Parts: sequence; structure tokens; C-alpha cells
Amino acid sequence: MSKESSGNEPTLPSGGWGSVKEVTNILLQEHIPLKGAAVMLKQNKPDGFMCVSCAWAKPAHPHPAEFCESGAKATAWEITSKKIGADFFRKHTVRELEAMHDHELEDLGRLTVPLRYDAATDKYVEASWDAAFADIGARLRAMDPKQVVFYSSGRASLETSYMYSLLARMYGNNNLPDSSNMCHESTSVALPKSIGVPVGTVVLDDFDNTDCIFFFGQNVGVNSPRMLHQLQDARKRGVPIVTFNPLRERGLVSFVNPQSPIEMLSGAETCISTQYHQLKAGGDLAALMGICKIVIEGDDDARMRGAARVLDVDFLAEHAHGFEEFAASARAADWDEIERESGLTRLALREAAEQYMRAKKVIGIFGMGLTQHRNGVENINMLVNLLLLRGNIGKLGAGICPVRGHSNVQGQRTVGISEKPELVPLDKLAQQYGFEPPREKGMNTIDACEAMVAGKVQALISLGGNLVRAVPDRDVMEPAFRNLPLNVQISTKLNRSHLVHGQDSWILPCLGRIEKDRQASGEQAVSMEDSTACMHGSRGQVEPVADTLLSEPAIVAGIAKATLAPNPKLDWDAWVADYSKIRDAIAETYPEIFHEFNARMWTPGGFRKPVAAAKREWKTETGKANFTVPGGLNADPDMPRAPDALRLFTVRSDGQFNTTIYSLEDRFRGVLDRMVLFMARADMERLGLKEGDWVSASAAVEETVKRSVDKLRVVEFPIPEGCVAGYYPECNPLIPLWHYAKDSKVPAAKSIDIRVTPTGGGSKRHLH
Repeated sequence: MSKESSGNEPTLPSGGWGSVKEVTNILLQEHIPLKGAAVMLKQNKPDGFMCVSCAWAKPAHPHPAEFCESGAKATAWEITSKKIGADFFRKHTVRELEAMHDHELEDLGRLTVPLRYDAATDKYVEASWDAAFADIGARLRAMDPKQVVFYSSGRASLETSYMYSLLARMYGNNNLPDSSNMCHESTSVALPKSIGVPVGTVVLDDFDNTDCIFFFGQNVGVNSPRMLHQLQDARKRGVPIVTFNPLRERGLVSFVNPQSPIEMLSGAETCISTQYHQLKAGGDLAALMGICKIVIEGDDDARMRGAARVLDVDFLAEHAHGFEEFAASARAADWDEIERESGLTRLALREAAEQYMRAKKVIGIFGMGLTQHRNGVENINMLVNLLLLRGNIGKLGAGICPVRGHSNVQGQRTVGISEKPELVPLDKLAQQYGFEPPREKGMNTIDACEAMVAGKVQALISLGGNLVRAVPDRDVMEPAFRNLPLNVQISTKLNRSHLVHGQDSWILPCLGRIEKDRQASGEQAVSMEDSTACMHGSRGQVEPVADTLLSEPAIVAGIAKATLAPNPKLDWDAWVADYSKIRDAIAETYPEIFHEFNARMWTPGGFRKPVAAAKREWKTETGKANFTVPGGLNADPDMPRAPDALRLFTVRSDGQFNTTIYSLEDRFRGVLDRMVLFMARADMERLGLKEGDWVSASAAVEETVKRSVDKLRVVEFPIPEGCVAGYYPECNPLIPLWHYAKDSKVPAAKSIDIRVTPTGGGSKRHLH
């Protein structure tokens, strides 16, 4: 089928020769064909380095090439031979750089020297590290600690994250927002209420023992392709995979394993999903209720007939609380509402339910398709409800599996990156370091954005990331970023957050995880936590791109020493000289998790932190696993619905990881640029649009703030009628800052009502 076939997505499988070509291209693009290929053989290995891309689990017995296309791109992006120093910034004003595309900015190469923004010339100019730390420290000492924000992306190591959280608390606040606030905070809020832990219960062994997988709102082929090995192995054993997603994502349709010579030569594909249900954006809550309704009513019927029970009645009696109330709500649920909200038929949901009822061990996998909704927390609790009905939590081959994004975003929370003081052992920190930690709740990412808009943030310190691009409501937020008195970015590459600068702005370039980190005691190693709560060590493999770089721990320590009063119980310099001392400190703070940290960090497959629910120990208020009753079946009930509106959900391409754009092309969706909207033919006909037409998208909310994205092209695509898909972060200006998940404040990026307006012209240049 031609990639330009009207209304049909490309049919190429994930993996295969397309993946090999992409890996080759990125190595050539970054001018590291031999170096990159050699380094990747150490990727995700027990004696190598942990991937800087996604957080998927690292096996104890890895494949010869334990990396995926996305991970290869992330590695090549970091160890590139391209670099930019003071000479580059002498030639370009910030205004000139602002005209460049985000992809072009990062593709310039690695940052190599500390830089300070000079308003008189509109340029970044080189400064010494000593000058940088002295100026930042002096500025912070003069500020109200409550109005300073310490943001972190999810890539910093456990060691750096621990130091960073300690810096913030010793400074005087819990303002520690991070990238999890943007994606999986709904998970961290939902799971403790339902099963008593903030993380998933599944490990890799469960995939080897499951007999059914239910998949919700996660694009494995782009965001965590190494999981395809587990999914392919499961399918080869005959394990059914039931998928719910508005788009037919290639990684969930078919896969050719690039590490299998037979598959590569024959083109043999593994069909991943045995059922694929294209529900409406936000339809998961209703779909899950429909499945639960069928399961519960099936059990009612079996009980009346004296047949074998459908529910795991022993599990429910011993381990569950609130079942009867939930069962009553499921029985009372209206099929017309379920079908309307989910976009699926009763017959389709019965097919899924029957598959669930035939299985004895079910894994429930989900991603941001569940978390990024107004009722995102309820979405996750509904998936828990489904799993609890047949005892599918706390036994081998079953459980709940949130798929995290950044490579250590879960680990950062484990060692103290949290705005919620109740999640951190503050009394222990007080004893350990002889200070009184702040007890007030800090700012999460949305809180920090709102405070910036209100002019109540004096300084933003960013440990990695590209926050300007990541946050919603861009046209509202960019002026707020520009008004910050102080903006400090700890970074490896140039990005938009450096250009939308504050009144006083610093760029502090750091070593990457894959680079050798030499300190006073020798080469250092770091550690991180994967999606399955397993901790891994990681050693740098390549020479640093410049000898002017400092490590992340050294930069955090430099800021701390310049800002805080000396503390006889904390020697920042000793920590930087020897990271094992940081790990000893982490073990003292969190002994249950990190005892014998230094000895265990090289355990093949990692060592796992205690996850009580995996052993059917429920650390909840009831002492049991809790069923929850949703308030309704609409995942976004507070978004005003206009009759002419379409429901937008944002997606990522195979050429990106979060805000990093490796290329403008998306081969899985058959487009060459990212300024597109994927629309159903019926919606195009209703609006009088044809393939390639120029359109403008605007948020369908009646407000004084105008939220729009212009110069988009229409692409006809198999997508549920009434829904439209567009790329993140390009569509972030359409998301109101106030449109976030209740309880978790995760931006509701998977459900935004928009109006699409033709602007004239049209072509197919954006298509392959």
C-alpha cells in the first residue's frame, strides 16, 4: 500500500529494516558511525551504561544489542561529535537563534562552556565556573526561598537527584516539581489509594508467565520499543494482547525483530495485538466500566446457575474492600452512555471482556493515554478495578504496569524529588544533616507555572529538560518565563528554554551519563531506577566532549556551596570526589530500599525496592486493595463541549523523545513534517476540508485568552470520528493551564476541544 493512500496509515511494521536504517542515519548524522556502534553494545548492560531515553526494565540476561531505535537516537544525540562554544555565541544573538527550529537548535551539538545572558548585546557570553556559582549563590541568598523553584527532568541520576532535593530543602522549600508532574503523577496519586504503592507491581518475569495482556494508551513502538521483545515473546507463546488506543500504532500492530536474522531476511512479522479497539480520546473510563459490567454480570449469572464463578471470590473476600459498592455501580451503568463515551460497541467490549474472563493471569499496561485527562486518576483506578475482579494483582504473571518516560523519573521521586513533604523522611533528614526541613507543601509543575504567571517566582533552577516547550499554554507561559529575575539551566544541548530567557539567565553545561566522569577518587558511576522499580548502576563509556564540562553532582554542589551556609554534617566536596559516599548517604536516609547500596548496584537486572502490593500486602487506609467508584464515565467532564469542536489528543513521533526532536519525519504515520492534524474523513467532509489543506486550530473555550496554532496541514487518517491528533509539543499552546487532572494536576493533553478553521491553500508536500 502506498504511504500516500488516502485515509490509511502506513503498513510497515515496527522494528525491521526501517529501524536499522534509522539507527544508521542517526550515527552518520552525528558523525559517530564507529564510535556510536561500539558504545551501543554496552547500552543497558549490567557492566555498561543505562539508556538515557526511556525507563523500561533492563534484563539480567540482555540481548547482544539491548537497545532500541529510540535508545540509539538518544545515545547518538548525547555522544555526538558536534559541539558549540563561546565562539558560536559570539556570532549569534538570541533573537537570531529564536528563529531556528527546535530540532536545529539541539542538532547544533553539545554545549561546552558556562554562559551568561548579556542584555546589552542580546548574546550569551562565556563565564568561569567560579563566577557562575558566585553570582547564582549571591542572587539566591537575596531571594525569598518560597519563591524559588527547583525543577528537574527525569534523566538525572539517583545521586544527583538526592543532592538536588537536599539543596532545595536546605535552602528552605519543597518546590521540587519534575517531569512526572507532566505525565505519571496521576499514577502516583491513584495507586497509593487503591493498592498502597505509587508504582507498578510487574517485573519482567511476569511477562514470561502471563496468559493475557491488556494495553491502554501507550505507544510502545515509539516510547519504549525494547518492551516489544517481551510482547513478541508473549505472542509467540500464544498470549493474547488486547489493545485500546485511538490510533493504530505500528508497535502495537506488528513487529519485525531486528536481532532475528530469520525475521530480517524473510520479513516475517509478529502480530502484536490480537484485538485492537480504536476508542475515542478519553473513552478508556467508559470502556473499562463496560468490561467490568460484563464480567460482574457474568459472575451474577454463573452464581444463579450454580456454575463456576467468574470472579476470584476468595481474593475479594480476603484482600479487597469496596467491591459491593463498585459492583452496584457497574450493574447500574447504562450501555448507551458506555457506547457513547467510549466510542466502542457493546459487542466489541464483550469480545474484550470474554478474553479477560478466559485468562487466569492478566497484566494491565498503561501510559499517558490514561493519565493525561481531567479524570486521569479515575482512569487508573478503573484499570485497578478490572484487575482486582479476578485477583490479577500480587501473583506471578499478573499485575499493573505503568510505563514511565524519562530514564530515571521514577527514581528521582524515590530519593526525594517531590513537592509533597509527606512522601519524604524529613525527620530522618533533620537528624542526618542537622537542619529543620521545611514542612509546607511545595509547588508542582502546574503550581510553578501559575506562580510564574502571577509574578510570584523569583528564580527557576532547571536540572535538565526543556520546560518552556514541555508546559501547556505556551503563549501565556513564555512571557512569564521572560519575566523571571533569575533562570538557571543545567543542560547538555541548546534548547528553547535557553532562548526564552529570564532577566538574568545562566546556561551550565554538564557531562552526559554516557561520558566518563573523572573525579578526585577516580572514574565515577551513577545509578537510576527503571519502570519496574529496579535500581541499576551505570558507567560512562566515552571521553567527554570537552574538558570544560562539570558533572551534574559537581554543578549541584557548586550551587549549594555558594548558596548555603557551611554545614559540619555535609561535605559537598567529599561527595563530588567520590559518589559512593552519596550512595552511603542515600542508604542512611532510605535503609529499607538502599541498604548495601554500593554492593548491590551492579546486580544483573537491578535490585528492586520493596513493592508491598506485589506480595498482596496493602498499605492503604483499609489495609486492603480498594475498589473505587467513578463519578461518571466522561474522562474530561469539565471541558466545555462545543457542537462544532473536535477532541484533540497529542502524540509523539518515532523521531522524538519527549521535547527532543531527532528528525521532522514520522515514518510510522507517513508524514515528513510535524505541523499536521490527523483527521477522520467524515470530519474533513463535514468541515469542507481535503487532504493537505492549510488550517488553524484554536481551543474551543470561551475566554479572553486566545489559544491557537496556525499553519497546520490536514492529513486524512483512520481515527475515531470527532477526534483529531496533533504532535506534542507543537500543540501545547492549545492546552489551557487550568485544564489538568483532578488531584494530580497532570496537564490533560489527551483531551482538548478545538475548532479547526480553513486558512486557504493546500498540497501534499507534507506526505511521503
